[in-house]
Amino acid sequence: MSELLIQLRGVTKVYGSGQAELLALKGIDLDIEPGEFVAIMGPSGSGKSTAMNILGCLDMPSAGQYLFKGAHVEALSRDQRARLRRRFLGFVFQGFNLLARTSAQENVELPLLYRGDSAGVRRAAAAKALQAVGLGGWEDHTPAELSGGQQQRVAIARAIVTAPAVVLADEPTGNLDTQRSHEIMALLMGLNQDQGITVLMVTHEPVMAAYARRRVHFLDGSIAEDVANTHPTTAALVVPAPEPAGAI
Repeated sequence: MSELLIQLRGVTKVYGSGQAELLALKGIDLDIEPGEFVAIMGPSGSGKSTAMNILGCLDMPSAGQYLFKGAHVEALSRDQRARLRRRFLGFVFQGFNLLARTSAQENVELPLLYRGDSAGVRRAAAAKALQAVGLGGWEDHTPAELSGGQQQRVAIARAIVTAPAVVLADEPTGNLDTQRSHEIMALLMGLNQDQGITVLMVTHEPVMAAYARRRVHFLDGSIAEDVANTHPTTAALVVPAPEPAGAI
């Protein structure tokens, strides 16, 4: 077995206090190995988004342990967690979260700008990331000049430009039509298989979860099921359709 990349041990999360107290996570245990593609599922209020926020170092557990590459994340300072995010984690969101008046190139460069990389390094890395998601030649286009599928590709390029160990994708196909959703899933699968990036994806859609090699189902703050997907959907089944710029 590979050395574990992520370990959650007895992780709980409590919001509020007294009569308003809400136990969002009830002692979660979860192991993630390097190179996995995991779909995290569950109904609204099940705890899946809380768990993803903790995994992404965007929130802290109320109790329990979170180990990333053997380091105790719950013991890190705010600045140390920020450095961990910048170095090891990439994020993809349902709403793309692109800067509207900024080119695709500049949007993808942002994580490197925050990291303090030089302009030359940023340009080269962003161009490479855009090429990897099939948007070579689109560097100068703003989000308004791109379709929804293309905007999500820019967002994925931004997530991988730092060469992260993990991409955390929160409903990455939620704002896309069926064809574009499958194309984005094929892209994430390719990044996982070809570059070895670990992908953790929240989704409520079983069809999208079928691309993952493992499904973790949350229910009422606990993990109700953790199963391998022995026959994941393959990217070879996805045939890209024409996508004119500006079409949502």
